[in-house]
Amino acid sequence: MKKIICVAATILVLIIVGMLFMRGNEKDTEVTRKTTKVGFVYNGTIDDKGWGQSHYEGISISAKELNLSVMYKESVPFDESCEQVMQEMIDSGCEIIICNSFDYGPYIAHVAENNPETIFFHATGVQTADNVATYFGRIYQMRYLSGIVAGLQTESDSIGYVAAFPIAEVNRGINAFALGVRSVNPNAEIHVAWSESWTDDTANKEAAELLVDACDVDVLTMHCDTVAPLEVADERGIWSIGYNMDNQEDYPDSFLTAPVWNWESFYTPQILKCLQGKFKPDNYWEGVETGIVELAPLSGNVKEGIAQAVDEKRQMFDAGTFDVFYGPITDCEGRIKIGQGENMPDEKLLNDFDWYVEGIHIYEK
Repeated sequence: MKKIICVAATILVLIIVGMLFMRGNEKDTEVTRKTTKVGFVYNGTIDDKGWGQSHYEGISISAKELNLSVMYKESVPFDESCEQVMQEMIDSGCEIIICNSFDYGPYIAHVAENNPETIFFHATGVQTADNVATYFGRIYQMRYLSGIVAGLQTESDSIGYVAAFPIAEVNRGINAFALGVRSVNPNAEIHVAWSESWTDDTANKEAAELLVDACDVDVLTMHCDTVAPLEVADERGIWSIGYNMDNQEDYPDSFLTAPVWNWESFYTPQILKCLQGKFKPDNYWEGVETGIVELAPLSGNVKEGIAQAVDEKRQMFDAGTFDVFYGPITDCEGRIKIGQGENMPDEKLLNDFDWYVEGIHIYEK
């Protein structure tokens, strides 16, 4: 009898502990009991294996945690029609609108002004308002680490970089990658070709093929929202470093790693604040410390010893003892741009990055 009572008591304790554990993992039972509608405006698609899908997977995780009902609109153009899309979402009950491209900025500003009770989150944007916050992540930190991979993997010392546009965001990434490459391989050269499109498969494929044919690259990376450069690398038998998502399973013979996004690390806490009435219209720019950016696991194609080199630098990022743009840094014309003991302030990193570090060559068609 005593044994039965003892077992029953143990089971009861386990049940109580389990309930407490589950309760401890609830975000906030009061504000998440009601389903909240969120509208999400995409410049591409939710299954592009890149930028769009990374946002889709992130908000899907947040939706489960916070009891959200998410309305999606894909491939929305950068014109007045996107205002209509946002307004229709608001009229259907969406309390929060998320847009995932810089080019939606002017249209968000107009719709937000006309709908002051609606909260807007603008990825890669710069202009805030009382009900508008912008957000991005310090993906350049992971690009630096992927540069270490490329610099140690290359045999030709010629690395290709397909880039959408010569804007501050992209230039920042190119420079971070190049600094990572040359930190372990000072002889390596990084060749950049502009595709002039985030999502056009053909344009990004042509830029990738150009680098392979003209520059004899044996590692190819990218800053665009299509996997076309990965396909070119796979077809041509060279190594690839992706962006946005881990595409290792799709390209097992050529893929090395990728700087990737964990958008739920931003969406969950920030949307929870909205539900709690604690929204702040800030410019959010978060780094490795929040989990928003990560380096995809290194594939089996990566040479021996590279993982250790990456891990050593990653530990410095995690400890806050290192960031990418600390001087001395010299540009591609031999001029000191960041002096010894200095660092590049966030304002310039975000908005005024119009130069390239040593080792970068912009391919002119």
